[in-house]
Amino acid sequence: MGSVKLLPSYTTQTTPSRNRRTGGVPVRAPRKKASRRKPRRSGLWRLVKTLFWLGFTAAVLFAGWFFLTPSGTTFRYMIADTIITTQHRDWAKYIIGEEGLKERVADYQQSFDKMGDERDNHQIQTPPAVPDNEELPLTSIEEVSGQGFRGYLLTVRDPRKIRLVVPLKPGKGEKVTSMVKRTGALAGVNAGGFADPNWKGNGFQPIGIVISQGEIYYDGLGGAKSTQIVGLDKNGKMIAGRYTIQELMDLGISEAVSFSPRIIVNGKGLIKNRNQGWGIAPRSVMGQKEDGTILFLLIDGRQPGYSIGATLYDAQEIMLEHGAVIAANLDGGSSTVLVDERGEIVNQPSSKYGERYLPTAFLVFEDPTTVNVPNIWAGLKPSDIDPGKW
Repeated sequence: MGSVKLLPSYTTQTTPSRNRRTGGVPVRAPRKKASRRKPRRSGLWRLVKTLFWLGFTAAVLFAGWFFLTPSGTTFRYMIADTIITTQHRDWAKYIIGEEGLKERVADYQQSFDKMGDERDNHQIQTPPAVPDNEELPLTSIEEVSGQGFRGYLLTVRDPRKIRLVVPLKPGKGEKVTSMVKRTGALAGVNAGGFADPNWKGNGFQPIGIVISQGEIYYDGLGGAKSTQIVGLDKNGKMIAGRYTIQELMDLGISEAVSFSPRIIVNGKGLIKNRNQGWGIAPRSVMGQKEDGTILFLLIDGRQPGYSIGATLYDAQEIMLEHGAVIAANLDGGSSTVLVDERGEIVNQPSSKYGERYLPTAFLVFEDPTTVNVPNIWAGLKPSDIDPGKW
């Protein structure tokens, strides 16, 4: 057989196509265009959605705590009590219900009445003792502060230097700054409450009774046989609690207004804890030490960032720390004001209308016997007065 000549084998390779127009340079195949995807939801929308669910969850948890737990209930009633002390008392029903509001107010009134029943037995030194070789000023003012509040403590070392002053002109209350300036007093604070229609009253009609220099200037008790008062007898002893007018006369009452509650009696506090302190508000409190020294505590409130106010328990504890053996609440709230001998306001009253027109104020004098306090209610009956007419 003849031999067969085999042809050499070759490996087939794929080479890039050559384009004659480019001089034989290989040309790559064009890339496929990326497919368009639907736009994703923006990050802002996701953030809003997340925040919504976080807020919703927090609201549910807060509501459960606020309404269903003991601590939440305590906090809820503290808020309600605070609202009750303002002109928007009815708003408290949205927190504790309408029936709850009625019961809360009734419970407080009942508690305040009981707090005024125990007879006070404290005695004072007359005249007040002064350390040997030491001359103390008649009055001094110091700052006080606590949990969420700021205020001032006015000390009057001789209680016999205090007089209850009333407005000069009938038909309208008077600002404490005006009373201090026209009488030449060393200091002044707001005293008793008054009829205040729509929280815009003229400050002329007191609540209860007003006694100045041992005389009854105003009697608005109606058929009531007794009232809770805050005041001083002729020797400078503080009297506070529930009394009939005859009992007050027998005790030698000199200066007094109706208000409550009494928070310290016979050296002990009557309010057990802060939760029973009738909410957070501006406060005015009068107290006395065993040596006869009178203490006026004025606490500002309703001003976030400065002072939101205090409970009556807070006020009670401050008074006890300063040695008070008796103390009672005065008309606080928007009426709370402390005026110095220059006739200038020391604290920061919360009233949006400025300093209020009031029917009564406790003023301090170097010589009270020179002060003339006319009775502007002489010959008037409570029914003769329109507390809302200016």
